[in-house]
Amino acid sequence: MIVGIDLGTTHSLIGVYGADGPRLIRNALGESLTPSVVSVGDDERVIVGRAARERLVSHPQRSVAAFKRWMGSERITALGTHRFRPEELSALILKSLIADAEADLGEKVQEAVISVPAYFSDSQRKATRIAGELAGIKVERLINEPTAAALAYGLQQRDGGGRYLVFDLGGGTFDVSILELFEGVMEVHASAGDNFLGGEDFSAALLNAFLNEHSLSASQLSLGELATLERRIELFKHELARGDEIALELPLAGQNRAWRLDETGFAQLCEPLVQRLRAPLERAMRDAKLSPSQLNEIVLVGGASRMPLCARLVSRMFGRLPLRHVNPDEAIGFGACVAAGMKARDQSLEEIILTDVCPHTLGVNTSRESQHGYTSGVFSPIIHRNSTVPVSRVERYYPTQDHQRAVEIEIYQGESPRVENNVRLGMISIDLPPKRRDENPIDVRFTYDINGLLQVEAVALSSGLKREVVLEKNPGVMTQEQIRERLAALSAIKVHPREQQENIVLVARAERLYEELLWAREDLQGALVRFRGALDLQDRDLIAEHRGEFARFLDAIEAQGYT
Repeated sequence: MIVGIDLGTTHSLIGVYGADGPRLIRNALGESLTPSVVSVGDDERVIVGRAARERLVSHPQRSVAAFKRWMGSERITALGTHRFRPEELSALILKSLIADAEADLGEKVQEAVISVPAYFSDSQRKATRIAGELAGIKVERLINEPTAAALAYGLQQRDGGGRYLVFDLGGGTFDVSILELFEGVMEVHASAGDNFLGGEDFSAALLNAFLNEHSLSASQLSLGELATLERRIELFKHELARGDEIALELPLAGQNRAWRLDETGFAQLCEPLVQRLRAPLERAMRDAKLSPSQLNEIVLVGGASRMPLCARLVSRMFGRLPLRHVNPDEAIGFGACVAAGMKARDQSLEEIILTDVCPHTLGVNTSRESQHGYTSGVFSPIIHRNSTVPVSRVERYYPTQDHQRAVEIEIYQGESPRVENNVRLGMISIDLPPKRRDENPIDVRFTYDINGLLQVEAVALSSGLKREVVLEKNPGVMTQEQIRERLAALSAIKVHPREQQENIVLVARAERLYEELLWAREDLQGALVRFRGALDLQDRDLIAEHRGEFARFLDAIEAQGYT
């Protein structure tokens, strides 16, 4: 069984392509969106999803979110006695999604198509595949999130084709892709983006403005107070999207703090972030060599695209309103399901060819001759960004000295003219015969395939000697030996059973409310003790009865507000 997965910064989704088309699978709580949050309980068991999100307030030191931004790095997160890399945190989310799918489908999930931001680097894509491997599934195919969104909108089924811009603003990343559809081909012409721009940054702008308004700094707050403030700011942001003036009030640092803001004020506050949204849009249009009038439609996806400022930006830049009729939180998940169906060669799907582009420029470190001698560290591109893949390009270089016996060719990825500002991917060396430099050319060929593998070949033309390397290992990416070690370690970690998720969520929610609401603590404590007592009896019928009562009680407490 092949599934489609949207592994998101804020939420993740899983689904399949069946007889009735793409279908998202609901988790143990009956929800299609699983929060991308991991927590570790006092018993050192791992908690994933909504219960973990609730624990961001009550147990901030044992909980973590937004780790998708760390993919491709060696960052370590300590939760309880455990130490996790970003790939491992993502693998825990994937394991939870897969358990939901297997419970729904009644069969083993063996393979997945996972969506990734179009602007993800080579190392980030490899880290995503490794997360799948650590979760026990095969991930041969990654699909760019804007391409998945296009599939969700059914653009591939439209008669006559056309050109489309997909604006994808998620919780942690921003992507722009320009696609053209013609005669069964969905071709990506250009991709641009910002891997560190998303809904989280707009929330951070609100939080900083709130703190500045009250002459506070984050260091003055306890971890619990900061987590509570972050959660309330996130809810405040969602309410602002309605356009009304919204009030925020809560006790912090020994005082009651009040704040009011409307959507216009929010837009002004976030103007620097809006300008950061504009830059990738302009770059993608330049790279695709298109004017706004040449686009047929503009599609908005990603939960953060619900902010009115996104629609206003698009309308101003392109002179039209965007398409928004597919749930922006679910669009990429639906598209990943369609891609999974295509990979499984589902007969109900028309044959369509998906092409993609290399999101970053790839090249080598060179020295350039000038009147003052040689300037080193000069980036020489071989494959430029937005080249359609698979692609193979060759450039000719020469040694810097006569009778030079060898050259080391350093391989880089990036858009800066100086290699020091780009990402070093690896190196290849080749021996040379002792000749004059102008008689000793070296051809360097880069070949980049649909799966993001880069093959580098160097040929010393005067001797015919050839060297080649396939760059499967990047800085920050785990080795196969590390994968085997961590796979064994993850297998030994205990995870709370799926059937207990409803109970775990209610306990975590009650603990979060206890942290936030001073006036309700006595009632919350009593209700929590009664519910824990029912859990200890392990009587399913009794637990179900108490669970309903407890949930209604928590709903009533939360409805009374944060007074």
